[in-house]
Amino acid sequence: MTAGELPFFVYGTLRPGEPNHALFLRGRTAAEEPARLPGSVLHDGPGYPYAVRGGTGHVAGDLVHAAPGAYGGLLASLDLLEEYHGPGHPLNLYERRRCDVVRVRDGAPVPAWVYVAAARAVPGPRIPGGDWLSRRPLRGVPRTP
Repeated sequence: MTAGELPFFVYGTLRPGEPNHALFLRGRTAAEEPARLPGSVLHDGPGYPYAVRGGTGHVAGDLVHAAPGAYGGLLASLDLLEEYHGPGHPLNLYERRRCDVVRVRDGAPVPAWVYVAAARAVPGPRIPGGDWLSRRPLRGVPRTP
């Protein structure tokens, strides 16, 4: 990664084990590590979540570092997936914002790109605890109430 290339904070279908991780990130990352986005809440959406900035909660996710030479292509692919057309564009489903996320392993803040809900997004109910993976049972593991 060179100067100016930020890692990505992913919190929904791009997380390890989720369908878009295999489609967009597999083989294009150098490292992935658990992290949190403070000052945010997570909402359910139509098959994918929306992070909304504000409040005292946090969103659970993963900090993804692009593999050497993969950054430009990865950025373009994720912008396309997240329907991001540029800052403040009226067709954006998500806005790509530079935010400080917190690494779980050491509590260190790390600047990262985060796709947050844009004006045209229609977030559904809030996901308690801010973890997309907690809303459904893990594969092969029964969920307890």
